[in-house]
Amino acid sequence: MQDLSGFTVPKGFRGANALKVQLWWAVQATLFAGSPQILYRWRAFLLRLFGAKIGKNVVIRPSVKITYPWKLTVGDYAWVGDDAVLYTLGEINIGAHAVISQKGYLCTGSHDYTSAHFDINAAPIVIGEKCWLATDVFIAPGVTIGHGTVVGARSSVFKSLPANAICRGNPAVVTRQRVQNVTPSRDYLRK
Repeated sequence: MQDLSGFTVPKGFRGANALKVQLWWAVQATLFAGSPQILYRWRAFLLRLFGAKIGKNVVIRPSVKITYPWKLTVGDYAWVGDDAVLYTLGEINIGAHAVISQKGYLCTGSHDYTSAHFDINAAPIVIGEKCWLATDVFIAPGVTIGHGTVVGARSSVFKSLPANAICRGNPAVVTRQRVQNVTPSRDYLRK
């Protein structure tokens, strides 16, 4: 059983000093969360200001919560939906054209329940390009979601998932393969 009187956060765990952490939380609660929905570039600017690596034409809603933006990388054209939580105690990397739907929770941190002092730990999360995490999906520390994979609504992912799969459940399992879209582009049809 844990004895929280001895709990400490390891030096350097947050990746920034306490002042920067508190400043980010103040900016997130005001300038970020209070910004109109359509000001995606404004929120990307704020995240970059605090060290996040944000690609072009990224859509991040104002209600998204990001613990430490300096541990976040988001690829071009990715979307992060309303009320999503990016709990960046460890690194989170979201690939280009990936979608994190509303209320998604990417959790890089946990505690060692066998430790008397409930030691905190973190492991990175990688969301591959062209993935879709549907509404209210939970992703555990250390998980990688392969390129093009879809995770169904309300699923919980505790182990890495392969590329180009359709997955769902608690815990999430592969239910079938995701088929490449073979519909011709509009430009091709005009020829």
